[in-house]
Amino acid sequence: MSHYLSKKMVLSTVTACCFTLAGCASAPQPTASPANTTNANTVGAEGIAFKQNDGFQLPAYQKQVLDNGLTLYLLPQHEVPLLSIEVLVGAGAVQDQQGGEAFLTSQSLLLGAGGKSKQQLEQQTDFIGASLVTSNDKEASYLNMTFMQKDTAAMLDLLAAVLRQPEFNPEEFTKLHARLVAQQQQAKESPRNVISRYFDSLLYGNHPYAKPTTGTEQSLAALNLADVSHFYQRHYQPDNIAIAVAGDFDIAELSAMLAGRFASWHGASVSTSELREVSKPATARVLLVDKPDATETTLMIGGVGVSQNNPDYVGLEVVNTILGGRFTSWLNDELRVNSGLTYGARSGFSSLSAGGAFQISTFTKTETTRQTIELALATYRRLWQQGIDQATLDSAKAYVKGQFPPNYETNNQLADLLVSMHLHQLDNGFINNFEHKVDSLTLADTERLINQYFPQQQLQFVLIGKASELNELAQSLGEVSTVAITDNGFSSNE
Repeated sequence: MSHYLSKKMVLSTVTACCFTLAGCASAPQPTASPANTTNANTVGAEGIAFKQNDGFQLPAYQKQVLDNGLTLYLLPQHEVPLLSIEVLVGAGAVQDQQGGEAFLTSQSLLLGAGGKSKQQLEQQTDFIGASLVTSNDKEASYLNMTFMQKDTAAMLDLLAAVLRQPEFNPEEFTKLHARLVAQQQQAKESPRNVISRYFDSLLYGNHPYAKPTTGTEQSLAALNLADVSHFYQRHYQPDNIAIAVAGDFDIAELSAMLAGRFASWHGASVSTSELREVSKPATARVLLVDKPDATETTLMIGGVGVSQNNPDYVGLEVVNTILGGRFTSWLNDELRVNSGLTYGARSGFSSLSAGGAFQISTFTKTETTRQTIELALATYRRLWQQGIDQATLDSAKAYVKGQFPPNYETNNQLADLLVSMHLHQLDNGFINNFEHKVDSLTLADTERLINQYFPQQQLQFVLIGKASELNELAQSLGEVSTVAITDNGFSSNE
């Protein structure tokens, strides 16, 4: 399934057998500025070069920036009396100094806030049937709330307390810290859960994108409450935060409620440095992760992809759908249906602000690893050797367009979309013109995209399995580094 621009689906670390593509967007229309803001823009479907009934259009929303730099996105939807709030903090794993600070801080936000204990926060949300969760990825941390319209004031009070007055209770932190370290220790029991972290370490090298979202077992264990407090003070500042709300509300009323809780928040300005672009590897490399008891090999093949805001992203979505983006893709047909080598094979782009990755992923029995890799590579080479015919292209177009609107049906999806747009500085053009761009894609376009973006040389391989039986194969694929899966971290340099 195609997921387009969704923080939960696109910006998170790509797993072994599920990859995503994304993109999106805004063309502001000035309106009167509400109180306590520096500006307010209504952003909607106006001014599009084709008729609204030609495709899905992003509903109109209003953008406001408070005097302290905090950004608000307000998108009314009155179908059901529910609201979803998505908070984005520009603090992800790329900002980690030791490893795991962004992850541990986001998880610690709910240990008590505004004079309420962790238990009281949980009781309040449970009593009114609301949800409140935190998460992070490579580039940001998030807080998500969903609640009934009648509970808006209470939930906004809770939101302000969590963001502005987290208490980081020492006893609760000790329990949380121990639980998260234990989870980190257990993560490698399933190679499919961690293979993307190994692939990131191999592909990105010394780039900040190589940092695992949750840190490593040792780096996370080494963190303490002071580290969390310092990370919070450094990054959880109003000018580094965006709050998106989608649901049943009046814009003027909700704007005033949010300003009343956040306009007085005066923090230190957060200095940010632009990430350098991801560099292409100079040689073909293999990271062989030894799991002596393994009976199967989990593998990933790929290279450098594209950034989140690449103008060719829509076309790449279509082409990848053919290669490995749906159940009837070339890769799944060859590796699962025709040969029975695996239960599934996928491909896709995982894209970030300064670049990204392209990956092919699957798993197979140890004894069929060579056959699986050779067939996967042969299938991949069909992009250049055979190309795409019109019937195949038309089928992929229909599939992509059919998957598109359902990604933005709920309040939660829309709020998530708005913060993703904010993070990647995208405008409404991607959403509003998406189906038009799909329709206009030609066979000549697909040939250009294949030659320009799909990595063909210096491929990178991660193999997790029984190294004693995979070493000869690995040597034939590229320059080999071998690590034990029980070792700390996800690279040969740790």
